Amino acid sequence: MKLIYRITLRLSLVLLPLLVLWAVLFYFRMVNEINDETDDALDNYSELIIVRILAGRELPLPNNGSNNNYSVTLVDEAYAASHPHIDYYDAEVYIPEKEETEPARILTTIFQDDRGQYYELKVATPTFEKDDLIHSILLWIVILYCTLLVTILGVTVWVFHRNMRPLYALLHWLDSYIPGQKSVLPPDDTNITEFRRLNAAARQAVNRSEELFEQQKQFIGNASHELQTPLAILGNRIEWLLDNTDPSEIQTGELLKIQRTLGDIVRLNKTLLLLTKIENGQFPESTDVEISAMIREQAETYAEIYAHRHIECIQNKTEPLTVQMNRSLASTLVSNLLKNAYIHTQEGGRIEIELRDRTWTMANSGKEPLDGQRIFERFYQGHKKEGSTGLGLSLVQAVGKYYGLRIEYHFSAGMHRFSVTWP
Repeated sequence: MKLIYRITLRLSLVLLPLLVLWAVLFYFRMVNEINDETDDALDNYSELIIVRILAGRELPLPNNGSNNNYSVTLVDEAYAASHPHIDYYDAEVYIPEKEETEPARILTTIFQDDRGQYYELKVATPTFEKDDLIHSILLWIVILYCTLLVTILGVTVWVFHRNMRPLYALLHWLDSYIPGQKSVLPPDDTNITEFRRLNAAARQAVNRSEELFEQQKQFIGNASHELQTPLAILGNRIEWLLDNTDPSEIQTGELLKIQRTLGDIVRLNKTLLLLTKIENGQFPESTDVEISAMIREQAETYAEIYAHRHIECIQNKTEPLTVQMNRSLASTLVSNLLKNAYIHTQEGGRIEIELRDRTWTMANSGKEPLDGQRIFERFYQGHKKEGSTGLGLSLVQAVGKYYGLRIEYHFSAGMHRFSVTWP
């Protein structure tokens, strides 16, 4: 999950309980304020009625259409003693004029006239529907939450992207970085300490990687070059022993095995040396190379070499294609893809060759796909095959990088398909 999405999710989860708590507190605070104001009004109205009763003045008619109504009931001394002097509560009252009940705030109080009689006064005033208030508050809380969430997240994303641009630039550069290839370092124009330290650490790591890569290339090149002479001497000594001595049958067999093994080592050494030369750019000369003709010639050669395996080679549409390349590297590219197909195709299998729209497709039958992420790595082999060094596709990839070719692999319909596209 991306960092911005994680921040957004956590902000949403934090805001939700906070707004719910705020809504609950807001609701109870609002109800208390409304009740306080209503109770003050009921106090004033009840005092007015009590004063008029005690003064013998005319009382307002109950249920006269106004918001307030009242009732006065004669009670005994015991009832008066057992009830509080004044009480406030909420209840449903019947409004005759509307012929329905409505929520009301009610005040009850006990008073005594000058003759010593006790009366209970009930004063009621219509109030709000609490259910409606809760629904209204809930609705506005949802609207407020969504508005706040969108606003806060929008501002957060904008601020995050504005401040994290140096990090994104560094990540983009690291994604595209390939050891041994020149790349422009991202500008270190941020004034944020952490990003400056991160850029410095990334530059140091890349510099170390480049140094190690160069050392590795030099070592492989030097080692391969130095091994040529002793390997050639060993080969000559084995041939001399076979030609000028009279070894036994067992000794001859062992010498031939050594000679075959030595031949594999010589091929491996030459391939490593060629890879090093390609990576060092030691093939500057280029000429016009007819790729389609080269493919046909080498396909016929490999068909003869592997004729005993009865592999069917089908050359589909092959358009003429002339490119500017070093002829030796072009031959390396073509021969290694063809050889790879023949080596890794089972006996009685099928190979298909096609060249159109500046794309050469080389396909061979197979049972299961290879690891597309590692197929071009040095010494990687999905299944070990005799005659394979594990460097053929690495050579193909090296030539492709040298000339900016697009080389791809995929598996479909029981066929391994390698494609090379010239720009």
